[in-house]
Amino acid sequence: MMAVPGSGLAKGLAVTLRTMTRKNVTAQYPDVQPELPPRARGVIALFEENCTVCMLCARECPDWCIYIDSHKETVPAAAPGGRERSRNVLDRFAIDFSLCMYCGICIEVCPFDALFWSPEFEYAETDILELTHERDKLREWMWTVPEPPALDPAAEEPKEIAAARKTAEKLQAQRAKEAQAAQQATEARQAAEAQQTAETRQAAEAQQTAETRQAAEAQRAHEDRTEQKGQQEQKGQQEQKEEEGEA
Repeated sequence: MMAVPGSGLAKGLAVTLRTMTRKNVTAQYPDVQPELPPRARGVIALFEENCTVCMLCARECPDWCIYIDSHKETVPAAAPGGRERSRNVLDRFAIDFSLCMYCGICIEVCPFDALFWSPEFEYAETDILELTHERDKLREWMWTVPEPPALDPAAEEPKEIAAARKTAEKLQAQRAKEAQAAQQATEARQAAEAQQTAETRQAAEAQQTAETRQAAEAQRAHEDRTEQKGQQEQKGQQEQKEEEGEA
């Protein structure tokens, strides 16, 4: 189908007319702060506790605008007989934002998550030398870093979380197995104690029965001896009377 001559011009004029009828809205900055996107690149913030002075950020920076100074300290042995070790202590961490081109390479290469993007952008200075900010200022910007956005429900689970959950499940299964084994051992011990108690009770009852039977037999033997003795005495008296009668 052939295009109607002048249709493109008509569409362009229609867009212009629609735009002309809309009300203009002026952002009242600085009274009203702008709504920045979540991943806005305002300034680089430093989380000093995570920095190990590995110098990766300074080496990978294409503008060489990161300045790091450090010294080594000896850490005593954690246990008697152990070996001392040395660690780097951060003395200076500064970024010259007059040279920085906000590429974010330093943040990407940091292996310990010590650098973050902050949406803070109001740090203009009248002197270019004052655009070199030390670690104290970078530390203050750390508290303006927003929380990371929530993960997509359909996204693949991060490998770190999967590994941590797998380890936790393995540990939980091991603890459950140990608890089951302990419960079985307890039940076996209780059963053995119950059996031992029953055997002890049976032995006591058997011993008591034997003692009762022995006492009864002794009593019957005593009665038999008493009766036999009485019969002998009676027989002796009868014989004595017979002898007296014959005399």
